[in-house]
Amino acid sequence: MIFTNILNDTLRAATPLILAALGELVAEKSGVLNLGVEGMMLVGAASGFIVASVTDNIYLGLLIALVAGIAIAFIHAVLTITISTNQVATGLALSIFGSGLSAFIGADYVGQIITGLQPFSIPILESIPVIGKAFFQQDILVYLSIILVFLVAWFLQKTRSGLILRSVGESTTAAHALGLPINRVRYLAVLFGGAMAGLAGAYLSLVYTPFWAENMTAGRGWIAIALVVFATWKPMRILLGAYLFGGVSAIQLILQGLGVDISPYLLSSLPYLATILVLTIISRDATRIQLVAPASLGKPLQKL
Repeated sequence: MIFTNILNDTLRAATPLILAALGELVAEKSGVLNLGVEGMMLVGAASGFIVASVTDNIYLGLLIALVAGIAIAFIHAVLTITISTNQVATGLALSIFGSGLSAFIGADYVGQIITGLQPFSIPILESIPVIGKAFFQQDILVYLSIILVFLVAWFLQKTRSGLILRSVGESTTAAHALGLPINRVRYLAVLFGGAMAGLAGAYLSLVYTPFWAENMTAGRGWIAIALVVFATWKPMRILLGAYLFGGVSAIQLILQGLGVDISPYLLSSLPYLATILVLTIISRDATRIQLVAPASLGKPLQKL
């Protein structure tokens, strides 16, 4: 029973990280670094919760959160792609902006609780011993996040559009010489990243813990950005990194529930410590990271 609960909580805790990291991966593959993921997640969480609370419609809340993420991402796209501002500074500014905006619009809803998105069972498969309830009795976004990983991997490796996206991310100069629509590609990639960040935030406020509190993302946006590096810009590896974080999160929650005599603050920090430890080990091979990173990441369009 405990193993089933750990699996169940691992999938749920990993879902917002998978969504946010996939969006960031696509944006970075186009050469745009988006450090505003944390702020976009917060705006998505707040806007989605408010709409779901007022309309009593969870799915409308998810849709609005997605649109809110796109709106914040559009600001990032205009500033970094059209005006060519510094991507690091712009991303940090948007992260702070998103944190403040979400606190402002959600001030009247702090502490409120709603009925979150409910899981549904897949007949027959849910009856599989031990893993059935964990894998086949989840909410729709858990399944969607896994499907999206395979779709993004297929898009990047098997489609012409994916090849164009990767070409833009590797060399804006060569892509421009070939006549590729660099700005259009980057805009679409950044907007996709914003949509995923907004949806990831809404998962936290509408599904994982269906209530609203300021800064409820608790740094998950930054973990998602780090996961992209941990995954060496490969979608399938994002699953591994997200489930590592989710697994440690689930274990620390169960330890707290069992009353283990360890400070709850220390237990709460375990998922972040585990992720930092893995990133530190991987980052020791800086040459390998540089070789797999998109060559034009963080660089504006350079015309010949």
